Amino acid sequence: MSTLTILQRGEPVLSTIAKPILDIHAAEIKQLIVDLKTTVTLAKGVGIAAPQVGTSLCLFIMCSAPSERYPDAPLLAPSVIINPEILNTSDEQELGWEGCLSVKGKRALVPRYSSIDVSYLDETGIIHNQTLTGFLARIFQHELDHLDGITFIERLDNENDAIDEAQWRQQILNN
Repeated sequence: MSTLTILQRGEPVLSTIAKPILDIHAAEIKQLIVDLKTTVTLAKGVGIAAPQVGTSLCLFIMCSAPSERYPDAPLLAPSVIINPEILNTSDEQELGWEGCLSVKGKRALVPRYSSIDVSYLDETGIIHNQTLTGFLARIFQHELDHLDGITFIERLDNENDAIDEAQWRQQILNN
């Protein structure tokens, strides 16, 4: 179990479309999963995608708990998401604050679908089909974007709409 280096926006792998995983039981995939869980936990993130650590594969971890970065986050134990896809979306989108381990020190209001129907494999190979709403739907969409070579900054109309983490904290404290 080791902590992986989280790459920052501008690294070519972060703008590349990730490849599907063909053998989820391969030793290197099992190790990547362990290392991603360790890395996201130590970074206090709510998700991390394989491209963020330099591996262009369709894999991400979702985990959620209230923290300094996300005070209102619901509880979700680390969940392994392999070869994910969105099957259907709600018509409604909602704005929500997002940050990213690969875009250090920035936050922005990002539009995301409020409800999504998804399909993915877990680390044992079981297919999951479920509906995600709210913050968990936001995490899934954010991490799936990484697999498509997109960071939340590319979701903004203008890159200048992103604010510094300190400005964001001040806004949250004032509300």
